[in-house]
Amino acid sequence: MDGIKGKYPLKQTPSPSTKASHGKAANLNPHHFPVFGVTVFFSPLHPKGKKRKTREEKYDREEDEEVEVEEKESAKRGFIEKPQGEAPDEEEEEKESGAHELVGIPIAPSDQNTKKAGVIFVLEKASLEVAKVGKSFQLLNSDDHANFLRKNKKNPADYRPDIAHQALLAILDSPINKAGRLQAVYVKTEKGVLFEVKPHVRIPRTYKRFSGIILQLLQQHKITAVGKRESLLRLIKNPVTQYFPVNSRKIGFSYSSEKLVKMSKYVDAVGDDVNLVFMVGAMAHGKIETEYVDDFIAISGYPLSAAMCIARITEALAEKWNIL
Repeated sequence: MDGIKGKYPLKQTPSPSTKASHGKAANLNPHHFPVFGVTVFFSPLHPKGKKRKTREEKYDREEDEEVEVEEKESAKRGFIEKPQGEAPDEEEEEKESGAHELVGIPIAPSDQNTKKAGVIFVLEKASLEVAKVGKSFQLLNSDDHANFLRKNKKNPADYRPDIAHQALLAILDSPINKAGRLQAVYVKTEKGVLFEVKPHVRIPRTYKRFSGIILQLLQQHKITAVGKRESLLRLIKNPVTQYFPVNSRKIGFSYSSEKLVKMSKYVDAVGDDVNLVFMVGAMAHGKIETEYVDDFIAISGYPLSAAMCIARITEALAEKWNIL
C-alpha cells in the first residue's frame, strides 16, 4: 500500500458539477481547502462594506435627530431667558411677529376709522412685579404672597395688581372706546417697565387669567392676537411722551391738588381739536410725580379709586362728544 501511495498520489480536484455550481464563487474567493476529495469554498454572505455603511447611516440619523431636538429646546427657552423690563427692537418684532399667541384674547369690535381728536390714558406706578415663588414665576399680590413678601422685607400692601386690572376694564369697557375715540393706553410699572395696550383688546374679567397674561407679557415682551400678527400688548421703550400726539394736553390727577374742578366743565373748556392725555395712578397709595404734566387737578373732595376716577373721566368725555 505504501508503494501504491507513492506511485499513484491522490489528486484532489472538484467534480464537474461542483465547478459548474461554484464557478463564480471560485473566481471571487480562490482560497479552497480539500477535504476527502471535495473542495469546499468559503464566501461571505454579507460584505463588510455594506454593514459599515448601514451602521454609519444609522448613526448619522441619530445625530441629526439629536441636533433637531436640541434646536427645538433652545428655541423654546429663547423667550424665557430674556431679561424682564427690556423692550425689543422694531426689527426683532418684525422677525418674531406671530411667534407668541395667547388663546383667549379676542378683539373687541369698535369704530377705529374716526379721525377726530381722542383720548389717551397712562396708568402710572402700576404694581406689576414678577418673582420666582417656589419653582415657578408668579405675579406678586398681597393676598397670595404676603408671607413671601414679608420674608423679603417688603410691604404686602404695596402689591396690588388688581388696581391696574380694574382700571383697564374701566377704560376698555367705556362708550368712548366703543365709539373709537380711545387712541391708546399705556401702563408704567413701579419698576419703570412701560407697555402698551391696544384699545380693541378684550382684557379677561377674572384676576387669575389677567395675572397669567401679565406674567406672559413681562417674560415674552408681547402678546399677539389669535391667528394674526398684530401685537395686542407689547413692551415699549421709555419715555412715554414720545408716543403722544403733537397737539395734546397732559392732565394729572391727585387728591392733594389744590385745583378742585368738575370734570364735565373742565373737558368742555378744552378745544375739540386737542387730544387729551390723562395720567392716573394705579397704586394703593401715594402720588404720581411726572414732569411732563401740564395741569394737576382733583375731581373730588374725597379719595377715589383709579377705576372710579376713570369712570368720571369717560362719562364727562362721552357727554362732551355726544356719545350715548
